[in-house]
Amino acid sequence: MATPELHIQPLGDQAVLIDANTHQRAVALANALTRSAPVWLHDVVPAYHRVGVYFDLPMVDFNEVQAWILAHADSTASDNGLSVLHTIPVCYTMGPDLADVASSLKLTPQRVIELHTSVEYHVFAIGFVPGFPYLGELPMELRGLPRLASPRVRVEPGSVGLTGNQTGIYPLARPGGWNLIGRTPLEMVNEADDYFPLRVGDHVRFVPISEAEFGEFFAGRHEAQLVPPL
Repeated sequence: MATPELHIQPLGDQAVLIDANTHQRAVALANALTRSAPVWLHDVVPAYHRVGVYFDLPMVDFNEVQAWILAHADSTASDNGLSVLHTIPVCYTMGPDLADVASSLKLTPQRVIELHTSVEYHVFAIGFVPGFPYLGELPMELRGLPRLASPRVRVEPGSVGLTGNQTGIYPLARPGGWNLIGRTPLEMVNEADDYFPLRVGDHVRFVPISEAEFGEFFAGRHEAQLVPPL
């Protein structure tokens, strides 16, 4: 079967946007472009099925960037060897919206937990705040919830939320409108240490822990960080 062609268009005057048709192809292409890394390349940012490429305009123009991208168009392998599976513990009894989520979906809280921990999620994008992962896709029974009508002024770091067809983790204290169903004790971001363990293309699986186990992380009995990718 022929590989669908890439759709490349300008994104301002110093970037291009590539539609790679699938998430897997976008990640593979982004990895290939990053490995090539010409001196005029500022950044490569994959998200869902697209890739943003940012460049130094005085050094190169759109046509040259487009030719460089097309030269890597056959880099469509899934790059499984570069993907990392992260196991993230979550205390679901610390989710302030868990009961409301269960009621809205006509499920029990325990069933929400079972479903949320039953699948392996793709990291489709990183955004909103540094290190916030957009994870999908949710099991069918958990899909369709809107954001909160009134966003919280502060969401605690490590809070795990869901909305629509996605789940995510607030790495920093910020306002937020997702439905919060749990909290992880892991440090998800440390800007001072340049610690950003989750990358687009990685995978995440959640495992439930008790409030006592949550506390043990802060008592130093467990490692409180994910192992960052090499």
